[in-house]
Order: sequence, then structure tokens, then C-alpha cells
Amino acid sequence: MPLALLALAIGAFGIGTTEFVIMGLLPEVASDFGVSIPTAGLLVTGYALGVMLGAPLMTVLGTKISRKRMLMLLMGLFIAGNLLSAMAPAFSVMLIGRVVASLAHGAFFGIGSVVAAELVAPHKRAGAIAMMFTGLTVANVVGVPLGTLVGQSAGWRVTFALVAALGVIGLAGIAKLVPDLPRPEGVHLRHELAALKNAQVLLAMAMTVLGFGGVFAAITYIAPMMTHVAGFSDGSVTWLLVLFGLGMVAGNLVGGKFADRALMPMLYVSLSALAVVLALFTVTAHNRFAAAATIVLIGALGFATVPPLQKRVLDQAHGAPTLASALNIGAFNLGNALSAWLGGLVIAAGLGYTAPNWVGAALAAGALVLALLSAALERRDSAPSTAFDAVDATDRPIAVRH
Repeated sequence: MPLALLALAIGAFGIGTTEFVIMGLLPEVASDFGVSIPTAGLLVTGYALGVMLGAPLMTVLGTKISRKRMLMLLMGLFIAGNLLSAMAPAFSVMLIGRVVASLAHGAFFGIGSVVAAELVAPHKRAGAIAMMFTGLTVANVVGVPLGTLVGQSAGWRVTFALVAALGVIGLAGIAKLVPDLPRPEGVHLRHELAALKNAQVLLAMAMTVLGFGGVFAAITYIAPMMTHVAGFSDGSVTWLLVLFGLGMVAGNLVGGKFADRALMPMLYVSLSALAVVLALFTVTAHNRFAAAATIVLIGALGFATVPPLQKRVLDQAHGAPTLASALNIGAFNLGNALSAWLGGLVIAAGLGYTAPNWVGAALAAGALVLALLSAALERRDSAPSTAFDAVDATDRPIAVRH
């Protein structure tokens, strides 16, 4: 794999760390600024909304410059946002810093996916995309726990300063290692927008929303589920999330490897298995060992869908993939928000802390249905012409015997 993929992975590691580390530092941030925990939670909500807004906005703004230069500008924006968060004198300023950093998120992964795919041969593209996303998955295993530990011991501002430093390393790596690939000739914003009319692109994005939503329906409420149902201590939740992160790493790499061989079958297997495992989590959540094993499987199966879905969008966008790729990153965050809301509804309805697992299973099953529909439409569109449409080399209709 090209060294340029390492630079992209480092950038992804920093972005993944800043996205999720705030969840473990909310009490410290809330206490420092004198706000409530729910108010501090706006730092999570604001980031997610910024990702969904920034993905199309930053991609459109970057259509006039090379992808390498745009990646460097996005990392600069990421660094600025985290420095602003680290030095924020007031909560409102920190919220602005979080939104600024989030604006780089969707476009970085969207454009980065296109660049990663262009760095390798066509039959290795899903693996290259998976290599970049490895930075995001490793962030959940290493970056987030370490960032939380540093924030709790040395102060949360130190954590965000260190994340900004990661951004500087990522920026330097992109500047040094990522080649300045020429933009495809004749591809303009209208071509990027036209790709969004493709039913297959929209189906892939819908699969992303439902499939990854299935994962976060369960993981969003993992803390109360594990402490109130499985019987884990509060301190064990961090290590359970590390297990989830290890599953993400493994699933991402496996998904990238097999998607290059058989993309749609990989989606069928991962989505169907994810739906089954999430449904079983309503039972395994009552046993500590079984619950821990299930959490690993959810992480693995959920992220096994990421490289094939991202590659599916790139393939179907037909020469104008940048905006579609970035919007698919926004679709992940939309799935997170949707599933968290639905999971909260079933808990509020008195169905218990394991009820979100049923929501997740239903969402994953819905993604599987969309995958089957997508494949069926593709077979229909690529079906050979009927015998009555066939013509011979002289353009005369060929007689068909019945």
C-alpha cells in the first residue's frame, strides 16, 4: 500500500479521536464552564450537525482546487477548530470550535476516499479505503481512551491541544506523501450534483444510514445497558468500548479485503449477520461474557459494511464521485442521530435498556432489504436486450425461432 494512505490514516485518527473523546470528557467540560451535562452534550450534537453540513459545503467549495490541496485546507480547518476548543474562554466559544473542526470531517473522509481509491489498482480500491478508515477505528481503541485519561488527569484542554498536534502531523504527511493527482477533465459541480440523481448512489447512502444506524442504536446506550442489565461497574464501560473499537478495526480490514472480491455478497453477509447479532444482544446483554463478545461482533460487523458502501458510492457515481462520497460520510452521522433518537424513544416508552437493540436489528434488516433491491435493479438494468431487439452485423433483425 502507498505511504500516502498512512498520511490519510493519521488524519483520520485525529478526526476520529476529536469526534468521540468529548463523550468521556463531558463532566470535566461542564464543570469547568459551569453548565449542565445536557448543555455540554451540545458539543456532541453540534459536531454531528457540522459533519452533515460540512460534507457537501466544503466539497462544493473545493471543486475548483486539487484534491490534495483541499485535504490540506481541511486539516488546517481541523487544527484551527481544536485549538479554538483548547483555548476557549467560554462554552459558546468551545461550541464554535467544535463546529469548525467538524466542518472538515465529512469532506476529509469523502475526498480522502476518492484519493485513496485512485492511488491503487481498481481491484484494490476497497482495501485502500479501508486502510484510510483504519485511522478512525484505531482512534476508538487508542486515541479516545488515552485522550480521556489525559483529559481527566491533566485537563481536557490538554487533550484538544494534543489532537490539534495530531492534525499538524497529518497535514505534514499529506503535504509530503500524497501526490497531487490531476482532477478528471470535464468534471464540474454540475456533474457532481448529477451523480446524486443516480438511484444506486441514493440506495447506497440509505444503506449507510440504516446499517450504521443499527450499530449506534445499541452502542449509544451501551453504558446504562451494561451497568443496569449486564451488571458491569461504571469503570468497565471504557474497556467495553475498547472492545467495540477492536471489533471495528477487524471488521473494517476484513470488509475492505472481501469487498474487493465480492462487494455485494460482502454486504449481504455483514448486514444479515449484524441484524441477527443485534437481535441476540437483547438476550446476551444479561450475561457479562456474552455481552462483551457481542459488543466485539457489533463493532466488527458494523464496520465491515463501511468500505463496501463507500466503494459502492464511488463506483456508482460514474466519474464524479467526490460530492457523493462526502455525502455518504454525512449519512453515517445521520444514521447515528436517527438511531440514537429512536433508541431513546423505546427506552422512554418503558421497554427497557435492551429495547434499542431491537431498533438496531430492524434498521440493519432494512439496510439488507435495500441491498437486495439495489442488486435486483442493477441486474435488471444490465440485462441483455430481448431477442426481438437483436440485430446481426449487417444491422438486419435476427430471426428468432419459437
